[in-house]
Amino acid sequence: MPIIKSAKKKLRQDIKRTKQNKKYELAYKKAIDVVKKHKKGEKIDELLINAYKAIDKAAKKKIIHKNKASRLKAKVARLLNK
Repeated sequence: MPIIKSAKKKLRQDIKRTKQNKKYELAYKKAIDVVKKHKKGEKIDELLINAYKAIDKAAKKKIIHKNKASRLKAKVARLLNK
């Protein structure tokens, strides 16, 4: 545990930021899982929009790299085209 006051504050900030980052990471992973488990007859447009939105948010917040976001979006599109 940190002893210095500024180090304690930095630890609090890091914990808070880690929680926020996890939220965005779980959101895009969950969206991809929903796409993987979709059934025929479901609205594909909504699934695609939600997945793209979650992936783009994670990329914008720098949780994932923009190229990884692009790969994930392509993967989602391929899953829905099958």
